[in-house]
Amino acid sequence: MPQRLLAKLSAGSSGSVPQSLIAVGAFAGAGLIAALAAWASAVVIEGRSEQAVSSALMDAGITWASVDADGLQLTMAGTAPNEAARFRAVNLAGSVIDASRVRDMLDVTPVKAIEAPRFSVEMLRNDDGIQLIGLLPEGDAVARLKDAAAALNTGAGVSDMLETAAYAPPDQWEAAFTFGIEALKLLPRSKVSIAADRVHITAIADSASEQRRLESELARLKPESVPVTIEVTAPRPVLTPFTLRFVLDAQGARFDACSADTDRARDRILAAGATAGVAGKVTCTVGLGVPSPSWAEAVGKGIDAVKAIGAGTITFSDADVSLVAADTVQQADFDRVVGELQTALPKVFSLNATLERKTDAARGPAEFTATLSEEGRVELRGRLTDELLRGAVDSFAQARFGVGNVYTATRLDEELPDGWPIRVLAGLESLGELAQGKLVVRADTVEIEGVTGSQSARARISQVLSDKLGQGQTFKVSVRYDEELDPLAALPTPQECAAEVATVLSARKITFPPGSTEIDGSTTAIMDALAEVLEDCPAIKMEIGGYTDSQGSEEGNRALSQARAEAVLVALQGRGVDVSGMVAKGYGEADPISDNDTAPGREANRRIAFTLLGQPAPVAPQAGADAPPASGAEGTAATDGPETAAISGESPDFSGDESPSVAPTEKTRRPLARPARDG
Repeated sequence: MPQRLLAKLSAGSSGSVPQSLIAVGAFAGAGLIAALAAWASAVVIEGRSEQAVSSALMDAGITWASVDADGLQLTMAGTAPNEAARFRAVNLAGSVIDASRVRDMLDVTPVKAIEAPRFSVEMLRNDDGIQLIGLLPEGDAVARLKDAAAALNTGAGVSDMLETAAYAPPDQWEAAFTFGIEALKLLPRSKVSIAADRVHITAIADSASEQRRLESELARLKPESVPVTIEVTAPRPVLTPFTLRFVLDAQGARFDACSADTDRARDRILAAGATAGVAGKVTCTVGLGVPSPSWAEAVGKGIDAVKAIGAGTITFSDADVSLVAADTVQQADFDRVVGELQTALPKVFSLNATLERKTDAARGPAEFTATLSEEGRVELRGRLTDELLRGAVDSFAQARFGVGNVYTATRLDEELPDGWPIRVLAGLESLGELAQGKLVVRADTVEIEGVTGSQSARARISQVLSDKLGQGQTFKVSVRYDEELDPLAALPTPQECAAEVATVLSARKITFPPGSTEIDGSTTAIMDALAEVLEDCPAIKMEIGGYTDSQGSEEGNRALSQARAEAVLVALQGRGVDVSGMVAKGYGEADPISDNDTAPGREANRRIAFTLLGQPAPVAPQAGADAPPASGAEGTAATDGPETAAISGESPDFSGDESPSVAPTEKTRRPLARPARDG
């Protein structure tokens, strides 16, 4: 077009182009070129700005923002997680390019509602007072807890470190909180941790019987909807003196008192007693204060000696040993057995041995009696040495049996034998261990007979008389245990629970389909039977062990056994059993009880075993139960035979025992010093 225009201009009448038109054309061309150059520059700047800002955002980890350049302006879009993140992104873009070119189109994620805090409280109670620490929901929770703590009257006050928050508590909070307050009231030395999803209780009991009572009460109070962990421990009692008394006479063999320093020593003593003829349930206290690490060895030798002579009594009071053979024993047999026992006893023990002689002599008139009725009333009759002893006896009896429950009708006799006051006071202390009974003090013996609701009363009486009367003194204990008087009789011991589990599993094993962790439907009855047994055993500490045969990989077998053990645990929990003290553990092909090279052997090795934790032996029937496991079953249990035998059965009734149970009348030599013990 310009060329044709120029041609026309050249063909004009004048024959020349006006200079003005040439200038206009040149100016228009220059403007066009400048516009093109400006557009190209803008495109370059847009691309570089967008690339530079995007790189800076990526380096800073900001992936939620995008940039878009439009000329010299840079638009930022996206949703920032919070206001601080948005501000940081905009500032970062402004540091790369001119901040005036940045256009902020970013959104911010809406602020979520603040979640309620985790409510929890920890309560510590001991002799120094009560400490309350934690966060509670607003309302009456703080007042309820402080009122309950103040009502305990500890004397040391309540340390309040509680805070509150204005949020609604979780669904299970009220049940957990109420149970925790009841636990605090019940446990004088405890730590109770409460949360909506769990309550954890750690406490110390004064004795084993107190431990069982507290565990039973807590199990009764705990809510069904909240998991509860209960750990109640009982320290071993200090036994002073450390006493054991074994009797073999016309009524049979029995322990009047039994003490041991370890579980292993207790098992050894009970095994010796069983060999000598002791039957039924035996209470043997494991405690502190043993005079020698060789206690179980010495006691075993003493029991064997009584068995060898056929009739007699042996009493261990610390390191003093008194052996009394019945008048039916031949002198030659007595001399032989005593000589062997003297040689066999560890050096720390001092033996005093006596052979009773038949006599028709009258007992003599000197006698003191105390009769304890079912209502708790005590009548004191007979002879005392002087007015001072009468006042002491009356005061002691009122302190022991209650003011107003003592009737005194004694007379004074200055000619009573030496040691009469000690005999009377020791006898009254022993009578206090009974629910009803009678004490007779004579010149040659102290006799206690009656009924008690405590399984340890006979042992305690023997301990008191042995300690107070001294070595070589004669006494007789004829005490009958009445289960109806024992508030703890209905609570089984862990060993009794374990024995019942073993009985259930001895009839049939827990089975699983091949390669499965689901309990076979055919074993529903055995799981129900186990649940029924364990329902009366609150918080028993027991391991559920799973075992397989050696077929398959080692790791695979371990995983399978673990899953099966956990399935048994869950099945028991689903049946309402308290499993807070139970653990499931898979052992795979470890510890086979039979040959894995045979089908019956592999069948026996596939088993579920229940084992008491913290006990010296596993819990279940002896490996040779009368009947082999049923074909196709995959589970069994093992137990310590002697232990189970020692803790099963009923205590024999010796209330009608009239035969003398006496000790030596003189001490032949002083006991040796106790040996030094390491640590």
